[in-house]
Amino acid sequence: MKYKRITALFMAFLLVMPAFLVSAEQNKSSEEKTPGGEGSYSEKHEVVYATLNASGNQEEMYGVNNFSIEEPGKIVDHGSYTSVQNLTDLTDIDQNDNRVELTAKEDEFYYQGNLEDTPLPWNIDVSYKLDGEELQPEELLGKDGEFEIQIDTEKNEDADPAFFENYLMQITLTLDSKLYENIEAPDGTVANAGKNRQVTFTAMPEKEGSFTLSADVTDLEMESIEMVAIPSSMSIDAPDTGAVTDDMNSLSNATSELNQGVGELKQGIAELNDGAAVLYDGSAEYKNGIGELDNGSAELVKGSASIQSALQKMSESVGAGSGEMNLSDLSKMEDGIRQVAEGLKEAENGLSNLKEQYGKAHGALGETIESIPAYNITEEQIQVLYESGADKEVVDQLVETHQTAAATKETYANVKEVFNAVDPALETSAGSLNEMSSSLSALADNLASSLDSVDIDESMKELQEGLQTLSSNYNNFHSGLTDYTGGVSELAGSYQEIHNGLGELSNGTSELENGAAELHNGTSELAESTSDIPGQMQSEIDQMVEEYDKSDFEPVSFVSSENEKVESVQFVIKTESIKKPEKEEEAPKEKEEKSFWDRFIDLFK
Repeated sequence: MKYKRITALFMAFLLVMPAFLVSAEQNKSSEEKTPGGEGSYSEKHEVVYATLNASGNQEEMYGVNNFSIEEPGKIVDHGSYTSVQNLTDLTDIDQNDNRVELTAKEDEFYYQGNLEDTPLPWNIDVSYKLDGEELQPEELLGKDGEFEIQIDTEKNEDADPAFFENYLMQITLTLDSKLYENIEAPDGTVANAGKNRQVTFTAMPEKEGSFTLSADVTDLEMESIEMVAIPSSMSIDAPDTGAVTDDMNSLSNATSELNQGVGELKQGIAELNDGAAVLYDGSAEYKNGIGELDNGSAELVKGSASIQSALQKMSESVGAGSGEMNLSDLSKMEDGIRQVAEGLKEAENGLSNLKEQYGKAHGALGETIESIPAYNITEEQIQVLYESGADKEVVDQLVETHQTAAATKETYANVKEVFNAVDPALETSAGSLNEMSSSLSALADNLASSLDSVDIDESMKELQEGLQTLSSNYNNFHSGLTDYTGGVSELAGSYQEIHNGLGELSNGTSELENGAAELHNGTSELAESTSDIPGQMQSEIDQMVEEYDKSDFEPVSFVSSENEKVESVQFVIKTESIKKPEKEEEAPKEKEEKSFWDRFIDLFK
């Protein structure tokens, strides 16, 4: 039995002895590898961790520094740390004010530096509302209602501006889908993350942010709000704007053509307005002439009636018998006939003058009406003009004036024959008066020569027959003259309405010309502003790309400007959660495990 125990102890010695030898060799090797000279590193990375209270006020901060070691040895770093801690091995780190000395042996070396009174590059404010009432975070726990949270970020003037100007910050809220419903985030994205709903907002470089989230909550609890800030160093390529540029060129050309068309329209309306003004002036002359004619018609009819009566009396006197008439009576008759002839001559001259004035007025009216453009503008073309973006009121005026001008031309075309018939009627009437005046003059001449004739009775018989014929013909003329002057009176009365309509047309075309001028000014500005749309668009794109393209940003250390070879700096920020305290469960007592040596000894008991 004793022999067996000695053998077992010997075997145990043989098992343990190599382990001691290996351990001693490793310690020796480690001591031989421990560097004593200056080391170097290729790059440094900083990750800044900060905790905020639930309202966004800064509480704690520390930074984790990572070095990619090129040559093991002593490394010098800088930072206003309250304390430092080696996260790579057990070697000590020396700290003297802002100078940190460490000894790096591995390829990657990490250490932590705790910061105090170092501001973040952003001021962050978090506020909460429940059912429209602003509450403090500690008042929200376990509440139900319409929940709203607002997160505001702005530049912290006490920090290095490089981070605010070049970093984008991603803000993430994680909400339990069992507690939160009807989640809305106008400026964020909402996504599923397992049993939770994740809401993400992004604050762009150089931009202050204000983000709002609303939801219906039951038994309110909320995880920490997490914020990660990294350099916006991605390179932004300008988009291919070829197709859009072609469209913009088409738009620019279209607005230019529209402006040119409106310019031509303006010129046409100006000509229309000039024609309408001339038309109105000619109409005024015509109206005055027809009025004068109407005013003189009564006197003309009255004079004609006197002539008719005189002829009738003369005819009756002569018919009564030549025996009752002496030579002095015949002489008076001769004088009367000559006076009637002169009256008819004056009436003829009046009608001739009226015919001349009417011809001028009618000619001016016809030329003006003909000068109104007869454009065949379709409803489709009018609709295109409405859709062009032109002032609707001006377009309405254009359409109304076009329709009025077309109606005026159509009305004139319908009554043109009436106007044309007046001139021949005046000419015929004047000719008739001329014939009767000549006949009376010839009759007076015959009467004068008859006084010298021996056969008075025969001459009186011829005179009686002549007067009867003249009186009968004059009755027909007087009847026609009365009808004619009645027509003139009716024409003078109705033409006032036509003249008033032409006045409205002239006023309308004047306003239309002013409106067309304003429209042309507007389309000119539009054409000018759109003439360089492709260039302006490309300039805006270039400016936007330049604003957000931070690919040329050179990272700088957050903890000290003396640090070199800084490859990246990141920020990880978390707010305090709003949660109920977790119940602590008693951990089961763990059975104490025996060491290898104890178990080995037990083999021999």
